Amino acid sequence: MGRAKAGIAPATDHLERGREHYARQAWADAFEALTRADRARALQGEDLERLAMAAFLIGRETAYLAALERLHRACRDAALWPRAARCAFWIGLCHLFRGELGPATGWFGRARRTLEQHEDDCAEHGYLLLPQIEQQLAAGDGTAAWQLAGRAVAIGERFADTDLVACARHLQGRALLLDERIEQGLALLDEAMVAVVAGELSPRMTGLVYCSVIEKCMTVYAFARAREWTLLLSRWCEAQPQLVNFTGRCLVHRAEVLQLQGNWGQALEEARRACAASPPEAGQAPPVAAFYRLGELHRLRGEFAEAEQAYCEARARGYEPQPGSALLRLADGRTAAAAVAIRCALAAATAPFARLPLLGAAVEILLAAGDTDAAVAASRELTTIAQCFADGVVPAIAAQTRGAIALARDEPAAALAALRSAFEHWQDAGAPYEAARVRELIAHACRALRDNESAEAEQRAAKATYAELGAAPDLARQSAAESRRAAPWRHGLTQRELQVLRLLGAGMTNKAIAAELCVSRRTIDRHVSNLFGKLGVASRAAAAAYAHRHELM
Repeated sequence: MGRAKAGIAPATDHLERGREHYARQAWADAFEALTRADRARALQGEDLERLAMAAFLIGRETAYLAALERLHRACRDAALWPRAARCAFWIGLCHLFRGELGPATGWFGRARRTLEQHEDDCAEHGYLLLPQIEQQLAAGDGTAAWQLAGRAVAIGERFADTDLVACARHLQGRALLLDERIEQGLALLDEAMVAVVAGELSPRMTGLVYCSVIEKCMTVYAFARAREWTLLLSRWCEAQPQLVNFTGRCLVHRAEVLQLQGNWGQALEEARRACAASPPEAGQAPPVAAFYRLGELHRLRGEFAEAEQAYCEARARGYEPQPGSALLRLADGRTAAAAVAIRCALAAATAPFARLPLLGAAVEILLAAGDTDAAVAASRELTTIAQCFADGVVPAIAAQTRGAIALARDEPAAALAALRSAFEHWQDAGAPYEAARVRELIAHACRALRDNESAEAEQRAAKATYAELGAAPDLARQSAAESRRAAPWRHGLTQRELQVLRLLGAGMTNKAIAAELCVSRRTIDRHVSNLFGKLGVASRAAAAAYAHRHELM
C-alpha cells in the first residue's frame, strides 16, 4: 500500500508541474513533466490533450500524433463523437502539412464517419470543411473555396468557436486573393488577424493563421502588412522562449522583411537561424524557404558560391529556387543559362501569383540575352497582373520593366516617365535596394537624353546605397560601366563600329545606317558583321541589348 502511494505521489507531482508549466506557456517543461506523469500513470482527457499540444508547439510531431491518436481512441470508446472527430481532423491536418496525402485522407474520412454517430450539429462539421477549402484553393477555384469558407464561418459563429471562425475567415480572404480581388482579400486577412492579435485563439491556431496570413501578404507584395504582422508574430514567439513550431517560419518572414528594408546583415543572421531552427531531437525539418532566403541574401552580397549551395539545399528539399538561381547565373556572367532557367520556371508556373515574382526577373534576364520580344511579353503580362492592384509594389515592378524595355528600344523619354513612377513606389515601400536599381536605370535614361548632370547624380545615389547595403555585384557592375564609358574602345570596337552600333541600337536598318553615314550598304554590312564577332552576339537585338547594358549608346 505504501509503495502504491509512493508511486502515486511522484506521478501527481509531475502532473501538477506539467499543468503549471503549460499554463505559463513553458512548452518544453510542460512536455517533459507531462510525459513523466504519463509514464507513471496514463494521462486522460484534458491532460492528454495538453501533452499533445505541448508536443506540437515544441515540434515533436511523432509524440503529438501519438498523443492525439490515444485521445481519439479514448473519446470514441466513451462515445464522445465530436471530440473524437476533432482529434481525427488535427491528425489528418498534420499528415497533410507533411505531404502525406494517404494518411491525411484516411483520417479526414474517419473524422467524417465518426461524426455520423452524432445526431446533433456541432462545430466539427465546420472543421472538416477546412481541408476541402484548401483543396479548392490549391486547384485554383476561388469561388468554390469562398462558398465553403462561408459555410465554415457560419458554423463557427453558431457555436462560438473562435478558432474556426478566424481560420475560415482568413481562408475567405485567400479565396478573394486567388480571384485577384486584392483589397477585399487583404481586408479579410486583417479581420482574421484581429482575433489572433487579441489572443482569442488557441496557440496552435494562432501560429497557423499568423504564418498563413504573412505568407499571403508577401505573395501579393503587401509588404507593409507583412511587416506589421511579422513584428507581432516575432513578439508572440519571443514571449514563449520554448516555442519551436512556427519559430522557423517567423525567422524566414523576418529575414524577408529585413532584406526588403535593406538590413541585409541582420536578415542573413535570421535566415541562418531559420535553417537551424529545429533541433534534431525535435524530428522536424527547418522550413525549406529558409534556404532560399539564405541564397538570395548571399547572391545580393556577391557571395556566389554560398548562394549556389543554399539554392541547391532548397532544391534538394523540394523548393524550386527561382528566380534567384536564374539571377545568380546572370550575375555570374552565364546569361544563356539564366535565360534557359527563367524560361523553364515560367513554363512550370501557371497561376498569376506564382508567375508574379518570376516576370520581373524574366524581363531583366531576357533583355540581357537579347530576346526583346520575350521580355516585352513578360512585361505586358506583369502590367496586366498589376491592374489588380490599386497601388504599391506590383505596379512599381511593372513600371520598372516597362522603363527597362523602353531603354532597350532607345526610347529614353518614355523610360524616364515609367522609371520615376517605379522609384516613388519603391521609396514609399521602404525598399532601398530596389529603389537604387531603378535610380541606376534612371541614370541611363538621363544620359541618353543628354542630361549628364542628372545622370551622374542618380548614379552616385545608387552607388552610395549599394555601398551601404554591401551589394558587391552592383558596385562591380557600376565600376565596369564607368570604365567603359571612359574608354569604349576596350570592347575592341573602332569608333566607326561604335557609331554603327549606336544607330543599330536605335532600331535603324543597315540601309538607313548607310544613308545616315553616307557610305555604301556593303560597308555597313561589313561593320555589323565585325561588331557581332567582337561582341560575341548573333543578332541585331542582342547587339542592341549589349550596347544598352554596357552603356555604349
